[in-house]
Amino acid sequence: MKILVINGPNINMLGIREKDIYGSDNFESLNEGVEEKARELGLEVELYQSNIEGEIVTKIQQAYGVFDGIVINPGAYTHYSIAILDALKAVSIPTVEVHISNIHKREEFRKKSVTAEACIGQISGLGVYGYSLALSGLKQYLSERKYLLDR
Repeated sequence: MKILVINGPNINMLGIREKDIYGSDNFESLNEGVEEKARELGLEVELYQSNIEGEIVTKIQQAYGVFDGIVINPGAYTHYSIAILDALKAVSIPTVEVHISNIHKREEFRKKSVTAEACIGQISGLGVYGYSLALSGLKQYLSERKYLLDR
């Protein structure tokens, strides 16, 4: 199974920005943890990060027919990017949305996820561990789906 992990704006600043909210793990350790969990689960993973909405949309479109699943942390685009929502809907690749902080315990504007509508699930508030849970959950979902389709 091939999984694309997409990180949006400012995720590359982990360990530098708002440590009281996002913790002290840096972006490199996040990526290392994702790769380690993917190996443990027998998944092939590609990591991608961009601060630019259009680049994220293009990467999602390029995933069509290539990846079995997507893990995405759209960052601030979570709350207003219809373009990312539409790209996720267009490719119809099972997607799990991840947030390091608990978006439901933050400012009012952060409590609404526009992009979650195109996702099979959302993990929020468990720090970088949320990525491991997203990979595990996505593998389980894809395995069950394949089993049902093969019957």
